[in-house]
Amino acid sequence: MTNATRTTAERGHLAGRREWTAFVVLLLPLLLVSMDISVLFFAIPSIDRDLAPSATQQLWIFDVYAFALAGLLITMGSLGDRIGRRRLLLIGAFAFSAASVAAAYATSPEMLIAARALLGVGGATLMPSTMGLVRNMFRDERQRSRAIGIWSGAMAGGIALGSVLSGVMLQHFWWGSVFLINVPAMVLLVVLVPVLVPEFKDPGPGRFDFLSVPLSMGTVLPVVYGVKESAAHGLDVQRGLIITAGLLVGLVFVRRQRSRDDALISRELFRDRGFAAGVGLNALASFAMMGSSYFTTQYLQSVLGMSTLEAALWSLAPSLAVGAAAPTATAIAQRTDRARVVRAGFVIAAAGFAVLSLTGTDSLWLLLAGCAVLSCGIVTVMALVSDLALSTAPPRKASSAASLLETGQEFGGAMGMALLGAVAMAVYTADMPGSAPEDARKTLAGAVATGDGSLIAAARDAFVHSMRYASMTGAVLLLAGAVLTTMLLRRRPAVAERGEPALIG
Repeated sequence: MTNATRTTAERGHLAGRREWTAFVVLLLPLLLVSMDISVLFFAIPSIDRDLAPSATQQLWIFDVYAFALAGLLITMGSLGDRIGRRRLLLIGAFAFSAASVAAAYATSPEMLIAARALLGVGGATLMPSTMGLVRNMFRDERQRSRAIGIWSGAMAGGIALGSVLSGVMLQHFWWGSVFLINVPAMVLLVVLVPVLVPEFKDPGPGRFDFLSVPLSMGTVLPVVYGVKESAAHGLDVQRGLIITAGLLVGLVFVRRQRSRDDALISRELFRDRGFAAGVGLNALASFAMMGSSYFTTQYLQSVLGMSTLEAALWSLAPSLAVGAAAPTATAIAQRTDRARVVRAGFVIAAAGFAVLSLTGTDSLWLLLAGCAVLSCGIVTVMALVSDLALSTAPPRKASSAASLLETGQEFGGAMGMALLGAVAMAVYTADMPGSAPEDARKTLAGAVATGDGSLIAAARDAFVHSMRYASMTGAVLLLAGAVLTTMLLRRRPAVAERGEPALIG
């Protein structure tokens, strides 16, 4: 972008106090949606006492929210472009509030599962709508990059905050209170958004492709479910068939999208290679973030022997560094080549994994340092490649672009837990004595449950050893991401579109 082009763009499209105030309001649904992923960590024992769910029902109480969210992101992104992002955001806020109240006062496991599913539907409307609105409100490149950097940091922090907030709430109130905290924030959103946020939508969206909705869900849900179950329990024939079925439906879905003018995923999004590169690199960053959390949380609780609340409080410590990482990275990227900063982010994250590979059975501060370095690198990547993908997408397709980014994150996170979890499980099982009980040879928690001191000590050593191998695997993959960045984000000439600031890939 030339200096003259940037000056003209900044004069014509700088966001003011109103837009930044609206942006703060839009962070509310983002925080709540990400918090609801982890908000049940401390509530399950109380729910067990009051509702007595079966083991299967308890699993669905946990997982149905994430599955509904992942399965509907693409649909809701396309719907937001058609009916208006602000309108869909308000509809989603109402649904999220109603579902929160229903979950808080659920009288049976089935009612709670249904309410959690509706929360996932509401969350799927909120996430692409908020990011799409950010893309439209901040037309200046510098301001948009700064806003998306803050957005990425808030999303990463919300997951950690959810578990801590639920623990604090449950010390003073009943388990339903962890859902009711959503309601005041959503009421505030419904009141302020119509005043502060203008409406944006595609002026010529075409017909809505209803058949693509079940096809997109039939692609995302089986793959995410199969991969997550494989990460938790190992890959078997049944889970392999579930993943294969999802991939086959995905082929049908992709062929339909490529052949229709009114496709759920517009082909316009992929005309600039920066969009696909942003989605792919963002998925790789999510792979590392979720993959590392798979064993770091177990380390705090089962190796160091912390309570769940204590572990959650300690896990907040790395978030302090993350809060400054994304804004700093975006500021640096505005002064140099963005690809260099993304590449540096991957290298920093790989260094974080390298630090984690050095942990022993009593290395709290080393673990926290590794998590902080890893998280700073990952959030740097996510902030910059998210901005890249959104800036190269047509503004009228902003919500669809955001939904693909977030769906990629779901896939990446599931794959991270599966691959790094599989590496850790293989090393752990190989290190455990053959005479150990089967549950103890499968998981550290199973060994701790035996109460056998010598077996627990052996299991902790085996877990730390497995964590080292998983961390080294993660470091290698992130270094590969740095190389991939060099290949995908080569500097290209700036292109201005419809009065928008010129976009740099």
